[in-house]
Amino acid sequence: MKKTLIASALLLAPFAANAHDAVSACATAIAKSHPGKIVKLEVKTEDKATVYEFDVQKADGSMWDIECLADSGKITEVEQEVAATDAKWTAKVKVSEADAKATALKAFPGTVVETEYEIEPNGALSYEFDIKGADGKEYKVEVDAVTGKIVESSVESVQAGEG
Repeated sequence: MKKTLIASALLLAPFAANAHDAVSACATAIAKSHPGKIVKLEVKTEDKATVYEFDVQKADGSMWDIECLADSGKITEVEQEVAATDAKWTAKVKVSEADAKATALKAFPGTVVETEYEIEPNGALSYEFDIKGADGKEYKVEVDAVTGKIVESSVESVQAGEG
C-alpha cells in the first residue's frame, strides 16, 4: 500500500503542494474505518472541493469507493460496488441502465467509458458513469437507480492504479 500511496502522491504533486500528506491522511483514515487494499485513487473536483476517491478491496473481495476531502482528511462518502446481477441491487433497482445512461449523457455529452453499480450505507442505489466528455474532460456522474435523477457529478483530474 505504501508504494501505491507514494506513486499516487507523486502523480498528484502538480495539483497540491501537500499532496503526499493529504493522500496519507486520507489513506490512514480509510485504513482505520475500512481496512483493505487500495487499488485505485482518483482526484476529482466536486462542488469546488478537491476530493480523493479511493477504490478499496476488502479481504472478502468486496469493492468499496471511499471519498475523502483533500483539505481535511475527512471521509465523506462510502459506497459498495456490486455487480448488476447482485441480489441487493436487483431487488431494489427501478431505473434501467440504459435510461440512467441517457440521463447522464444528456447532462454531460460524451462517451461512457465505465459503469459501476453502487450501494450506499443507507441502502440507496446508484449507477456511476465515467464519461469522456465531448470537451475532453472526464466526468463522474451518479444517477439514482430508483428515481433516475442525477445525485452527484464531478470532474476527474487524475487517476492512478488499477482500472
